[in-house]
Amino acid sequence: PRPPPDPRDHRALSGPSGAGMFSDRTAPGADVQSLWRSARSARCEAKTCQTGKISTAEAAAQSHTARDAAVQTEQSKDAVQDFQQEVQVDYTGLLSFLQRVEDAVIKELNKNWKSHAFDGFEVNWTDQDETVSCLHTLSYPEAQNQNLQVTSVSWNATGSVIACSYGRLDNGDWSTEKSYVCTWNLDRRGLNPQHPDLVVDVPSSVMCLAFHPSQPSLIAGGLFSGELVVWDTSRTEDPVIWRTGMTDDTHTDPVYQVNWLPDTKHRNHARLLSVATDGKILVWREERDGRLALAEGFAIVAQQVPRSTRLKKAAWGEAAVGVTSLSFSHFDADVFVVGVEGGYSLRCSALAQAAALPRPGGSVPLRAPAEFAFSPHAGPVYSVSCSPFHRQLFLLPPSSRNLFLSCGTDGQVHLHSMLQTQPLFALQLSKKYLFCVCWSPVRPLVFAAASGEGVHLFDLARSKQKPTVSLKQSMSDCPVYCLEFNTKHTRLLAAGDAAGTVKVWQLSSDFTEQGPREMSHLEQLASEIMD
Repeated sequence: PRPPPDPRDHRALSGPSGAGMFSDRTAPGADVQSLWRSARSARCEAKTCQTGKISTAEAAAQSHTARDAAVQTEQSKDAVQDFQQEVQVDYTGLLSFLQRVEDAVIKELNKNWKSHAFDGFEVNWTDQDETVSCLHTLSYPEAQNQNLQVTSVSWNATGSVIACSYGRLDNGDWSTEKSYVCTWNLDRRGLNPQHPDLVVDVPSSVMCLAFHPSQPSLIAGGLFSGELVVWDTSRTEDPVIWRTGMTDDTHTDPVYQVNWLPDTKHRNHARLLSVATDGKILVWREERDGRLALAEGFAIVAQQVPRSTRLKKAAWGEAAVGVTSLSFSHFDADVFVVGVEGGYSLRCSALAQAAALPRPGGSVPLRAPAEFAFSPHAGPVYSVSCSPFHRQLFLLPPSSRNLFLSCGTDGQVHLHSMLQTQPLFALQLSKKYLFCVCWSPVRPLVFAAASGEGVHLFDLARSKQKPTVSLKQSMSDCPVYCLEFNTKHTRLLAAGDAAGTVKVWQLSSDFTEQGPREMSHLEQLASEIMD
């Protein structure tokens, strides 16, 4: 027999003789069962979870029984029964009681019907605000950087714009120091307290301001140089429309107060009144060429002022005539009160015809208006304020319709009647200077005072001995030099201080809403003190 072919011999596999040995066939596939899958299925495991299934059950309550626990104590059954029973009323006894007191009740009702205890009383259903809060804190950083002080504040005719003047009231070279007049419209959207709506550069220190009583854009100012200037705040390019200039009629000392006066001859025009420490009280009229011309004038002369034993004799002749403040009576338009550096308050008449001592220069002769001197302060008088309630006071005796306030460097506030020398009362308010005092425009018994310590609000219906509220203008004891009530928005009070800040205080309703029979209370107060 032949041996099998050698596998290494390719001819044995691919040659013609080997073609019948091999052919293509399709064999059935092999299947291997997975023991791992069958084991997981038997244990009910999910392929997407690595842990076993967690059994859950409903457990809405932790106890088998429930009870109502709405109250902390149990109500007895007897109390429930007593409550459900009808209330027993002794109608016979009630009738007997009413018959016994009938006459007494009718008598008291008749007395109440005839009583006038609540005459004039009006119920106020609005919420009472008993706090005084600071509404705005206004300043001009450039003026503060120069250490300038707020010397005066004034509200315009609409009551929405507040103006302040910057200058110096302490030691310094006032004559060459640049100053400013700034205004803010408190009704303007986006009010910036440190960015005034208008800034007017003034070459001399501005000592006082006054808005026109009916034209909201006109404001007058008195300067350290003795000049008087009127600005129109609606003119942004050149707001100066009138000025006195430096003439023989101009004040030779700083102007400490300026007031607008109605012009009786020309209704559309107004006159300006200015007072200064040179002793002059001058009235100016406007001219077409933008000039303020002197119309008439007064002078406080030393012969009209009593010699004060509290002042040095060497300085009296000069100090006594310096006028620092003025206030017109609201009862008689020809009567006004002035405060002088000599410590006196003087009642004056605009109808006076006596000539003052002749002075060199001047286009108009000056008259001597002083008629009556009141008991003095122990130092210069810085502010006087006549009571503004002339219409109501007209019906009251003269003792209360001629009231005015004064304050000065002695730290006292004097309440005076124009009919007597001695004050109705003198209140030692502060150990520091008092710079300003002002009656409320809506409350006959309320006034405010500015001191070296802050702002003080008085309600004489509460106390005649101490302030009702004392307000700190700043964290430090910063002197407050000026203040003014807003006659349109009567809850607002503006105050300017030595730090160059103006604060607008919002008063509580206690200081702005007049109580029943308050005018009678004022008359009673004046009568009691005078007696």
